[in-house]
Amino acid sequence: MLRRHTDNWVSSFDCQQPLITMSRRITDDIGSNEMDTNSGTSSSRPSESLPYVHKVGVPPKQNLLKEISATVKETFFADDPWRPFKDQSGSRKLVLGLQTLFPILEWGRDYNLGKFKGDLIAGLTIASLCIPQDIGYSQLANLKPQYGLYSSFVPPLIYAFMGSSRDIAIGPVAVVSLLLGSMLKDEIDPTKDPANYLRLAFTATFFAGITQVTLGFLRLGFLIDFLSHAAIVGFMGGAAITIALQQLKGLLGIKHFTKNTDIVSVMRSVWSNVHDEWHWQTILIGVSFLVLLLVAKQIGKKNRKWFWVPAIAPLVSVILSTLIVYATRADKHGVSIVKNIKKGINTPSVKEIFFSGDYLGKGFKIGIVAGMIALTEAIAIGRTFAAMKDYQLDGNKEMVALGTMNIVGSMTSCYVTTGSFSRSAVNYMSGCNTAVSNIIMSIVVLLTLLFITPLFKYTPNAILASIIISAVVGLIDIEAVILIWKIDKFDFVACIGAFFGVVFASVEIGLLIAVSISFAKILLQVTRPRTCILGKVPRTSTVYRNIQQYPEATKVPGVLIIRIDSAVYFSNSNYIKERILRWLADEEEQLREHNQPRIQYLIVEMSPVTDIDTSGIHAFEELHRSLQKRDIQLILANPGPLVVDKLHASKAAQLIGEDKIFLTVADAVLTCAPKLEEA
Repeated sequence: MLRRHTDNWVSSFDCQQPLITMSRRITDDIGSNEMDTNSGTSSSRPSESLPYVHKVGVPPKQNLLKEISATVKETFFADDPWRPFKDQSGSRKLVLGLQTLFPILEWGRDYNLGKFKGDLIAGLTIASLCIPQDIGYSQLANLKPQYGLYSSFVPPLIYAFMGSSRDIAIGPVAVVSLLLGSMLKDEIDPTKDPANYLRLAFTATFFAGITQVTLGFLRLGFLIDFLSHAAIVGFMGGAAITIALQQLKGLLGIKHFTKNTDIVSVMRSVWSNVHDEWHWQTILIGVSFLVLLLVAKQIGKKNRKWFWVPAIAPLVSVILSTLIVYATRADKHGVSIVKNIKKGINTPSVKEIFFSGDYLGKGFKIGIVAGMIALTEAIAIGRTFAAMKDYQLDGNKEMVALGTMNIVGSMTSCYVTTGSFSRSAVNYMSGCNTAVSNIIMSIVVLLTLLFITPLFKYTPNAILASIIISAVVGLIDIEAVILIWKIDKFDFVACIGAFFGVVFASVEIGLLIAVSISFAKILLQVTRPRTCILGKVPRTSTVYRNIQQYPEATKVPGVLIIRIDSAVYFSNSNYIKERILRWLADEEEQLREHNQPRIQYLIVEMSPVTDIDTSGIHAFEELHRSLQKRDIQLILANPGPLVVDKLHASKAAQLIGEDKIFLTVADAVLTCAPKLEEA
């Protein structure tokens, strides 16, 4: 997205000042020896008439160990996590280490009653939202309702102590629940073998946590950034449609429903049962409360002071629909109900996890996928709210916290949990101050498990379907899709590809398409970097810009100036060489058509070239030899420190000519101009 702006920030900036030697005047002797090495001619101009030029300095040789250390530090420790420990005593380092692992020890010292009031209100509000959602989301994962509640009890407590976000509300989420349920069902049928299905769910949750903790400790959080924003938007939108379609079973009262998630299979299943299994009482309850929930959501959107309306609407809907069913005994007339939810807190499930056998590998695979998606969603949510409140979110700490809570969760009858956007938004608008709101929510869920679950016996499944549909509607972001189309068409392809993959195939296929297109974009940008021709901007003497962006910019007669907008590696070096020669061929053809002087100098502007490898060096050497055959001199402008160092180490600088390497395009043009006049 930023590429279109890069032409505003190019080579005239002196970004390598420490590497630049002082400007010097080229004398007659130096001019004859250095400026005309290849041509064999010497300049007879007086030294006073030659321009001042800046030479590009060669960086001092670095110790190999220090160079590797600096590279590793910048790659994995760019945020300098050891800074707080510098010059501290041993005891202080221990305290800081504990605060790093458990942020609650740091912010807890300043906690007060005022903050608690805000957290109490927020915690109660998100609890009223999470309880009905958890019961519904557990069905998406093909698990019994109590497992959704379990997953909003233990994990939020762990996160409250280890998480660095003040606003994230932890619990099961629709997309991860659907993804997990879909992948688990491909391995074990939950109706035929519920015991092993549950064990595989715990196993996948365990490895999801292991994946997240590992990424955090190894500081590999940047890996989740490979799934582009556009792909996530498309994937989430497709998942929302798929989740909503799955709820038609409960909303319409259909008993025999397809196990596939694609839209074709679902709609075929829906319409094939229109006369036999559609249940009007169920439809009346489900649609009525769905309208109520959507209206409540609109009220909350139009006026933020009414944020609590959509927050408590699900719980109110559950209570009202349960009372209606109980009073009318609608369950006797075909209305499907939740029935019994197991009473009591989480039971230990360590022994249920597969640590050996055939299902170990399957649980590992499912856990990695579910863990990465859960991590992506949580980090995106955390960064969003951290930016809104202007505080820093440590992504690696978040990964460790999220991973730990899922590991512990897998051992306490929970399935994969992460940050929920809808609950986090309510948490934020409710005035939460710290992660204590998660503790309050967890306590309310605990009380629900201990005392209230029997009251959900007559809750109709139709109301759970309505709650899920109203919750996932917010995942469809039309405005974001339109913006993606306006900004980057390739991103739009990734977005739409992921969307259609989920809707018409499966969640896994959609995810695979999203990842594949994201990587394809990276590969395309790496292997086919942009190059452009530069011209001098009118009424300036040293400013050279892309002539496509600045049509008024003029080309220098006899000189072709090309900028490379990428590092030069083995993956793109041959393309860059051939593209430069193609630019040259096109330019020479135009000059011949207009009977203008031929190209004598080809200047390559290298400000954006951050690095170069062996293949890149060879490409420039081949380019130099190819140009020599055409009696054209290759000039390099403003190569960076790494590039200059490698050019000298490979002797390519001597081959091209050290006098052909300049600090700026303007210096190169000023040096070439006198020779063009002489010619």
